[in-house]
Amino acid sequence: MEATLNFNIPLSIHELAELIREQLPEQDRTTLANLLLRDNAEDEQDVEGEPTQEQLVAEMKQAVREVNLAKKGKLKLPTLDEFLNEL
Repeated sequence: MEATLNFNIPLSIHELAELIREQLPEQDRTTLANLLLRDNAEDEQDVEGEPTQEQLVAEMKQAVREVNLAKKGKLKLPTLDEFLNEL
């Protein structure tokens, strides 16, 4: 499964949920919900190597911290070219 989200506006959890409801097909929403609800330690990574719920939450928390620091001017964000070169 592959999904792409491209936006740079702050969203609340409820706004993000609404966006997901509007943009993702039901099967993808179900897959996403299952990934987020997974709590079994044996599910470290599934067959496709997708991240665990804990990994997703940790990455999202880090991203929020970085956005907040950038808003305060305490973190310099890379330019688009720098970001794309990292990929």
